Amino acid sequence: MQVTTATSDELTKYLDLTADQLKLTAANMANVDTPGYKTQGFDFEQELSEALHGGSGQPKVSDVDGLVARPDGNTVSLDRESLQLAKAQLQFRAGVELLKHQFSGIMSAIHADAK
Repeated sequence: MQVTTATSDELTKYLDLTADQLKLTAANMANVDTPGYKTQGFDFEQELSEALHGGSGQPKVSDVDGLVARPDGNTVSLDRESLQLAKAQLQFRAGVELLKHQFSGIMSAIHADAK
C-alpha cells in the first residue's frame, strides 16, 4: 500500500529537482579542469513551478551566461559551485524534513484510532 498526498507528491518533485541540482553542481565541479567546459545550470524556481503545474520534471539545462572564462575557455568557478552545492544541500534537507513531518502526521492519524 502506498500512501501519498498532494503535498507529499509536490515535496517529491521538489526533492527530485534538488537532487538534479546537486548532480549538475557535482558535474560542474568535476569538470573544473576540462578545457572549454561551460558551466551548466537551470533556473530552479522556474523548473519547480513547471514541475508543480504538470511539467515533465526534467530541468532544461543550459550554459550559464555571464561567467568569466579562463584562458582555456572553462567557465567553472569553484567558489560559485561550492555556494550552489551548499544551497542545494540545504534545500534537500529542508525538503526531507518537510516530507518526514508530512508522513509523521499521516502516521499519527492512522494510530489515532488505536488509542
